This record gives sequence, structure tokens and C-alpha cells, in this order.
Amino acid sequence: MAEPEIPDRFLGGYAEILGEVAGTGRRLTREELESRRTLGRESAEAGHQLRALVRLHLAETRASWPATARGTDAAATDAVLAAVEQAVDAFAEGFERAQRLTVRREEAARREFIDDLLYGRSDLGRLAERATRFGLRLSRAHAVAVAAGPEAYTESDAAPRSVEAALLTRFSGRKILLTTKDGRLVCIAPGSQPDVLRYFAKQAHAATDGGQVAVGRPHRGPGGVVHSYDEALEALDMAERMGLDDPVLYSADLLVYPVLTRDRQAMADLVRSELGPLQQARGGAEPLLETLSVYFDAGCVAAETARRLALSVRALTYRLERIHQLTGSDPSDPIHRYSLQTAVIGARLLDWPAKEL
Repeated sequence: MAEPEIPDRFLGGYAEILGEVAGTGRRLTREELESRRTLGRESAEAGHQLRALVRLHLAETRASWPATARGTDAAATDAVLAAVEQAVDAFAEGFERAQRLTVRREEAARREFIDDLLYGRSDLGRLAERATRFGLRLSRAHAVAVAAGPEAYTESDAAPRSVEAALLTRFSGRKILLTTKDGRLVCIAPGSQPDVLRYFAKQAHAATDGGQVAVGRPHRGPGGVVHSYDEALEALDMAERMGLDDPVLYSADLLVYPVLTRDRQAMADLVRSELGPLQQARGGAEPLLETLSVYFDAGCVAAETARRLALSVRALTYRLERIHQLTGSDPSDPIHRYSLQTAVIGARLLDWPAKEL
């Protein structure tokens, strides 16, 4: 695509200044330098490229050279070149100032939009209009992935920048929004493109030195982004409470846990009823609760459970018998197993026995 033609007004008497410099050998005045900075700022605001603007100045220098440099006069030539250097430098300074200001404004607008989007603030219609500026069409379904690492991150840190570079390289044509929020990396992508969030999860896990990534379900509309974001945060919180160490968590796979805790009082009653007697054991309930948790995670396979707990199979068998004696429920009995396993999950979610129910 051809670059737009740059109006001559952005030269602002440049040839006349060179003519005076060639005749007098003077340097540019403070007012002239300031006018160059102003023209640089205005050209940046008009959307012109600095490379094209510098080329325009050099072309004007060449075009007016015979008149300004007075033939082969070395002093005049030196004065004109010095003036060119001053003029272009001041012009570029004004241009760069305008660009930095524009970038800061864009960053502020982007941050405000992200805050409004993820917190569900602002009028939904207006939010959808603003979203198009950042490449999102909120009328469609979107999903959100959140990555948490060992430290808090900002957008200027190495980890977010490396993840962004990887995503842009692989998905340059996709409508993706990558940011940081509350120290975590956040990626918003169309719900119809799960490969984007899978790749984000892979890159974020590596960039955050093994951090955990949670992916919310796709939902439609501006409120759908908030919903998916909340699901991803809940999945990370659930993983911490349940001791889940999977590098990537999908909220769709963890829906059973919110269901189990929807009636908190009923779950607390189940934990007290099924596991409360374990507190009578020597050393308290925690060692036997851990035994049950690992036993269920290992598929109720005694040898694998013993290996994970660094116990002999005989010692594990003793613990399971002790649990049976205290609770009246046999972990190896399929009829008792469901209640015990549900109670163990509830104990994790409610942080029992560390917290009183």
C-alpha cells in the first residue's frame, strides 16, 4: 500500500531556514528549533511515518542545495549540514514525544477497558463498542485463561512479553487480548479457537517456571468474558485447596467441586459424620485423612498408595483398618467408598481439620 502524501506544511519554511544558514553560517534559533518540534508532534498526530518525514526533509535539502550552499563554499556546506542535523533532530524529538504520549494514552485506555471487561463494569453496549478497538467481538463467545506463577507479573516483565511474542508469532491474524491482572497472566480468545488458549497455557507454564494455568469455559457477550474469567480464577483457587498439581486446569473438568460445596452446611455435616471420629486417632485426623486422600487418588490400589506415602503395604493396610475401626466405613468397600471419598473432598474444600466446621 502506498504511503499517504505528506503535506508541505510539515516542512514549515525548512528551505528558507537553510538559505539563511548558508548565507550567514548561523545556527538555528531557539524559536526555530521549537517550531521543528511542534511540526514533528503535529506530523505524528496526523499519522505519518517518521521514516517518510525524514526522507521528505532530505529530499528538500537536496532540492534546495544549489541555492543554499552557494556552490562549493566549504563553510556554507558545513553550516547547512549542521542546520540539517539540528532541524531533523528537533523534528524527530517532537515526533517521538507525541508517540510516547499516544502510547501512554493507549495503555491507559487499554487498562481501563480490561478492568471494566474483567470486573463487569460499564454499560454492556458501550463495552462491546470499545472492545472492537482492541480486536474483540463480544457478541461472540470468548474464553479466558489465567496463569499464576511463583511471583506477581506486570505487562513489562519478561514472562508476559515472551508469551505475547510467542502468541503473536503463531497467531498473528487471530483476535487475542493478552494482559496481566493482579499479578497473573490473562489471555482472552474466541471460544471457537481453543488451540490459542492451549498454546497460551504451554507458553505461560514455561515462562513462569512451571506456573499453573486455568482455562474457563467459553461464554457469549461482555458478561461471558467475566464469567469465564471468574471460572478460571475459581479453578486456580480450587487447585490450591485440593492440592491439584496439574499444569493446566479446565474449569469444565472441575464443575463437581462447586456443586459439592454449594450447600456448605450439608457438606460440613457429612465431613463431621464420616471423618470426625478420625480425630480420636493418635496424632489426630490429618495422617489418616492424608492416607484416604492418596488412596482414592491412586485408584484405591494399595501398592501404589503405599509407594506414594513411602509406606510398606502392611503399614498401609493397618492404617486402612484403623480408619474402618474409627469411622465404621471400610475404604475398600464400594458401598462405603463413595461417602468416604465425598467427605475427603469436602474436607479439602473446607480446609478441615485445620479449620473448625
